[in-house]
Amino acid sequence: MSVDSTPPSAPPDPPTGSPELSAALAEAEVLRAQVRKERKKRKKAEKKGGGGSLGSSRGIETMFRTSYRTHSDLSNLADNKANIMISINGIIISILLASISPKIDANPWLLVPTAVLLVGCVASLTYAVLAARPRVSSREVSLESLREEGANILFFGNFVNMPEGEFVEGMKELMTHTDQLYVNMVRDLYSLGRVLDRKFRLLRASYAVFIAALVLGVALFLGVFTAVAASSGGAMIP
Repeated sequence: MSVDSTPPSAPPDPPTGSPELSAALAEAEVLRAQVRKERKKRKKAEKKGGGGSLGSSRGIETMFRTSYRTHSDLSNLADNKANIMISINGIIISILLASISPKIDANPWLLVPTAVLLVGCVASLTYAVLAARPRVSSREVSLESLREEGANILFFGNFVNMPEGEFVEGMKELMTHTDQLYVNMVRDLYSLGRVLDRKFRLLRASYAVFIAALVLGVALFLGVFTAVAASSGGAMIP
């Protein structure tokens, strides 16, 4: 029995195809390279940003979220401090009117320190109430002003007078234009900052007046007590 030692023949090479197919494959490869290049550029721009362009969407959203949360926390802090000052001054005024005022007729020397403390507490209470009082700045906003001037319709004081249909249409247009949306959010943050500045300035005035009235009133009470005690030979006036 003879064995055929001839090796098996190799499979035939695949056809190279037409020139049109080769050109199409080359063009597809070029397009894939361009797509990969654009993706790399987009990822790099989202990570870094640059040249005056906006940063990544995630970074911008984080910035606005943090800013709004900070403004909200500061507003709550200012309101809490104003409520504290209102409560303290209210208690002191009640004590002065209920306990000390009836004794002024018998003890005229109580008039000056009581009046100083009372006036100071009333002024401090007024500043605290002004700080806690809601203050809404409104501006007439229309769909035309939104399109032409980029007016802010995110704040309720501006869009409250707009018809519902115009407001919905304006919000749709705002959501389709990212740059205009960011501008409106920046303006909204600026408005919140103005309100916070007014609140804290009134609070500083309230605390300053309260401290001055308290220190001066207590000093006058002590001085009058000392003077009356010295003039009466140590005997307390009933």
